[in-house]
Amino acid sequence: MDAPRLAISIGDPAGIGCEIALKALKRPEIAKLCRPVLVGHAGLIERCDTLFGLNLALNVVHTPQAIGKPDDAIDVLHVPGLDLARFAFGTVTAENGRALLSYAERAIRLAEAGIVDGVVAAPQNQSAVKAAGIAFDGYPSFLARTTGVAEDDIFLMVTSEKFRITHVTLHVPLRTALEQVRRPRVLKAIKATDTALKRMGVAKPRIGVAGLNPHAGEGGLFGREEIDEIAPAVAEARGLGIDAEGPFGADVMLAQGGRDAYVVMIHDQGHIPVKLEPGSGGFSIGSPVLFATVAHGSAHDIAGKGVADPANMINAIRWSVGAA
Repeated sequence: MDAPRLAISIGDPAGIGCEIALKALKRPEIAKLCRPVLVGHAGLIERCDTLFGLNLALNVVHTPQAIGKPDDAIDVLHVPGLDLARFAFGTVTAENGRALLSYAERAIRLAEAGIVDGVVAAPQNQSAVKAAGIAFDGYPSFLARTTGVAEDDIFLMVTSEKFRITHVTLHVPLRTALEQVRRPRVLKAIKATDTALKRMGVAKPRIGVAGLNPHAGEGGLFGREEIDEIAPAVAEARGLGIDAEGPFGADVMLAQGGRDAYVVMIHDQGHIPVKLEPGSGGFSIGSPVLFATVAHGSAHDIAGKGVADPANMINAIRWSVGAA
């Protein structure tokens, strides 16, 4: 079978996105895992390829229909709108803000059309988007708006070498998180995780679900959320044919391992174990598009210097196609 095709949006033009994307695609093991389509300003991509001495074979195309020919080169879908005569690395401009969103949108549209199997987005820069006067609070909500999905239906799955962890609640106060841990939302998170894993090549996903309270509530001794909300959601998911188990105490569940992914209730249950490992990434799941990010910033301070580490980009590509 052909390797999956991935659209790789180069992110903020003035950041390290183009550099880490090209460096990742230079790696022989990545070339074997996927058929990449770089999405961004072709002139900038070609400039970076020369500047960083990568000498990749690039095939610039201007329409989605031209993607895939020839097979021995990396397709570059050109997205206009960047004035290279005025461009400089490490700068925050409205033009760069508009550009990074246009690259991401084009990549998402390729996935919606079935031309690619998933999207990997290089780092965005919120200051640049703000300079452009565009409302933006990160890729997940942008993905939701672009695909027409309710923002509450998009979940973050953080990833590392050891874990894939989906969060039922994320960047909200703990008091708010307690209110959001309800059966329908927990079920949505489990279903989104199951679907995402299948897109990533896991044929029969096994999902562990954490409780909210210490020891998963200890049979109601430490709270009833597990009894009233989480366990019924797990039971409903199993009724839909999803191999989900829980709720378990998050600490014990993650320490035991043995599952393809885990659903946790609050931010720190998932972020702490993943961020203890190097090279983490993130997936925005719950939309029709598998959308991965590198989980770090645009690094304007080192942009254009050729010293950016592509490890997170490499991992995001690997994990998008289910490679261990």
